[in-house]
Amino acid sequence: MTPDMQKEQFSRAYIQAVAACAGFAWSIPSVDDDSVDLTLHQTGGRGTVRSPRLDVQLKCKELTTPAEDAFPHSIKLKNYDDLRDETVLVPRILVVVLVPDDPVGWLDHTEAELVLRRCGYWSSLRGLQKSTNATGQTVQMSRQRTFTVATLRAMMDRIGNGGLP
Repeated sequence: MTPDMQKEQFSRAYIQAVAACAGFAWSIPSVDDDSVDLTLHQTGGRGTVRSPRLDVQLKCKELTTPAEDAFPHSIKLKNYDDLRDETVLVPRILVVVLVPDDPVGWLDHTEAELVLRRCGYWSSLRGLQKSTNATGQTVQMSRQRTFTVATLRAMMDRIGNGGLP
């Protein structure tokens, strides 16, 4: 498996672990032609919209935890345009999972705990300006927006009440 494939699989496992702990199901689109790697599903829900969903575009990059409040991440222009679209029915977010340089350091476990390193950060690009670039766009990922169980539950509650993540 190539390093990029490893990063893709690890970031998917991270999202799936968070979703499982939050009590949500997930599915993988049969074709990734819409910049959606995973869809998260809540059965029922407590809001005005039954069974809310959230589409996720996943990225993974080798980076130590930044000291700054935000870090830049470059994505392909197609992904940027798909994620900033305001006319989609299911809200979309970008999740960037940061990992150590060596895959051996991505995971550690004992009988007492399972540790995944490092952290995922999310951003909604919905409604952002059209890019003037030809091939890609750099977005700023806030370190205040960690992708956690509590964050995912709050997003699904907002979506379930007709709002956005």
